[in-house]
Amino acid sequence: MARLEDEFRNILLSHTTVFEPDSLFLEESSSSSVSPSLCAEAGDDSSVTTATEEEELNSPGGSGSSRLTRRRSSYRSTSSIREMDLISPEAVSDLRSIVQRMVAAGYSRECIQVYGTVRKSAMETIFKQLGIVKISIGDVQKLDWEAVVGKMRQWIRAAKVCIRVVFSSEKRLCEQLFDGICTAMDETCFMETVKASALRLFTFPEAVSISRRSPEKLFKILDLHDALTDMLPDIEAIFDSDSSDTIRVQAVEIQSRLAEAARGILSEFENAVLREPSIVPVPGGTIHPLTRYVMNYIVMISDYKQTLDDLIMSNPSTGSDQNTPDMDFTELESKSPLDLHLIWLIVVLHFNLEEKSNHYRDTSLAHIFIMNNIHYIVQKVKRSPELREMIGDHYLRKLTGIFRHAATNYQRATWVRVLNSLRDEGLHVSGSFSSGVSRSALRERFKAFNTMFEEVHRTQSTWSVPDAQLREELRISLSEHLIPAYRSFLGRFRGHIESGRHPENYLKYSVEDIETIVLDFFEGYTTPPHLRRR
Repeated sequence: MARLEDEFRNILLSHTTVFEPDSLFLEESSSSSVSPSLCAEAGDDSSVTTATEEEELNSPGGSGSSRLTRRRSSYRSTSSIREMDLISPEAVSDLRSIVQRMVAAGYSRECIQVYGTVRKSAMETIFKQLGIVKISIGDVQKLDWEAVVGKMRQWIRAAKVCIRVVFSSEKRLCEQLFDGICTAMDETCFMETVKASALRLFTFPEAVSISRRSPEKLFKILDLHDALTDMLPDIEAIFDSDSSDTIRVQAVEIQSRLAEAARGILSEFENAVLREPSIVPVPGGTIHPLTRYVMNYIVMISDYKQTLDDLIMSNPSTGSDQNTPDMDFTELESKSPLDLHLIWLIVVLHFNLEEKSNHYRDTSLAHIFIMNNIHYIVQKVKRSPELREMIGDHYLRKLTGIFRHAATNYQRATWVRVLNSLRDEGLHVSGSFSSGVSRSALRERFKAFNTMFEEVHRTQSTWSVPDAQLREELRISLSEHLIPAYRSFLGRFRGHIESGRHPENYLKYSVEDIETIVLDFFEGYTTPPHLRRR
């Protein structure tokens, strides 16, 4: 028995297949990434049956087709599994013969110990080649997030190889050597070999699942969750015995914790958007950094719709006090919980932006700020087909109405007073020695218009409307009101001013001048108009 034990060990050591790490990394979409000489595809019966097994079928002591039926267990129906020869095929027959003799002589425990010692060492070597090192949960949580992200990509790549190639191939080898010789001996040897490695493999995702939550972690956590979810059918198929229950349970629990972490981050992100405290107005009423950040975040969330639709099972809860927006979701009953969460995020963002607009001293600029930011939200939604479908045309029309209403409010707040200076009321006088128009009142009107227009030009040329199309539409809209009114007023009353003294003090602008100056509006200039060279 001692001689057989040594021989068993020596054959295991000397016939272990040597391979390069790169040969193990499989492209997920390809079934032929691993060399056919090293890897047998799951479900391919011709590659599953080895020469050793054919001998077993023909030998008097072989267990026949019943053993092969058991060996072709259900996990080989998982198409992503790839098997490779961990021990050269010509050695398998000798190893199985030794196992049969040792077990028959009552040395099954020694046989298992030898196999476990040799194969665990081989498993350690493979793990090192794949870049999977021993690391504790505490060590992972001490790393900065960028380092964790790098390790996450490496882990996903290596874990797929470990589960779909290494562990499945180890199970295949155990079945080739032990199946049918002693009850559950193949499962015992399999778990003796891989249990410690499998538990170590899951240390990293477990550490990520319980790490401190922050918005920037969401998408990498979802990547990890998706990768683990993708591997779960393979894990459950390969570790399908009672003795391997701890591996299955741990994988499912980690997947569940990653899902809970993602849900928690989304909830905390909503609160962060609502409570974002900055009160310093952005110059020129341009797009607030919070708007850009939140909308880019929402677009990225929409890329994970399939995953998050499964994770988010309840609608968002709207606020019940004045510091929280409220929303009626009855008109959006057809939307999924994720769709409603994204709409709710936009509602929360709008609520915060309205609060920020109150910090502008100029009401007109506050309207420009709301118009810019809501228009940016609408454009981000329209440019993403996935997000547009999730938000829906109904709510998109509502957002469009909000920014157009803000544009209308801006024009009213700015131009009503200016246009009032071009009215006829108060200019006409009656009397036998009068022309019917008060020249002094007319001069005051031209003077008032000039002053107000120059002030609007001075301030609003520094305001910013970043979107070129929106900027042009706004200029056209205000020109449609301002230019005809000024042309009419100037045409009717120019003669009264020109016939008096110093007409240049009052007739400062032609219609063409007004049209040209309007082009300065909303350009976000930092230099005052009178200091710029035209």
